[in-house]
Amino acid sequence: MSLKLISPHAARELMNQGAILVDIRAAGEHARERIAQARHVPMDRLQSAGFPIDAAPAVIFHCRSGNRTQGNASALAACTGCDAYVLEGGLDAWKKAGLPVVADASQPLELQRQVQIVAGSLIVLGAALGSMASPWFHVLSGFVGAGLVFTGVSGFCGLARLLMRMPWNRRMLGG
Repeated sequence: MSLKLISPHAARELMNQGAILVDIRAAGEHARERIAQARHVPMDRLQSAGFPIDAAPAVIFHCRSGNRTQGNASALAACTGCDAYVLEGGLDAWKKAGLPVVADASQPLELQRQVQIVAGSLIVLGAALGSMASPWFHVLSGFVGAGLVFTGVSGFCGLARLLMRMPWNRRMLGG
């Protein structure tokens, strides 16, 4: 079974007829902004445990932009025994269509965005200090850049692990 694309308004109509909307994003993304009616079942949990269907006529999966959902379409289709859809354009399209979302600005930014902000800031800082104070500060930019390459190759991000332990993130992750 393959997943069909569905527009936000068509998804809402299908939900009014009993379809289930499933948010496959990470916990931090879901906590910060979500569609109120969506069930949160992260992609990694869907892949390991499947999706418990309780007599729904259809399931609609969504992420932020639709790319992650479409990229995992075959795995998502395998999780259901009923009609399954991908919300075209994801949460971004839902908002653009003027449909309501629940936003909680008190929740921290998604971990990936935090890593990007910190790594980018350290690279800029190293470049600026290397130009103004001492060329040795360029080592900081090189170190962070090498860390990003290592993360891409290995899948392990030490900076993300460090940021997860920060007090603002422990509160969100329930730790």
